[in-house]
Amino acid sequence: MKYAELVKKLTRLGCEFKRQASGSHEIWFNPRTRHTTCIPRHPNKDIGKTLLTKILRDLGIDREDSGSA
Repeated sequence: MKYAELVKKLTRLGCEFKRQASGSHEIWFNPRTRHTTCIPRHPNKDIGKTLLTKILRDLGIDREDSGSA
């Protein structure tokens, strides 16, 4: 999954961009669960399944709830 796809999916799930983190990373917040996570902002690289699973877990989102993420 590319960065842009992840951002669209997180936004659709109700998550919000909070701020730019160090380097090329961003902090995202899930207001429903009140959890945050850091995601890499590398537009041309795929986000691997392991990292995607960690991002969803950090935000308190079940992989089943997120659709095909």
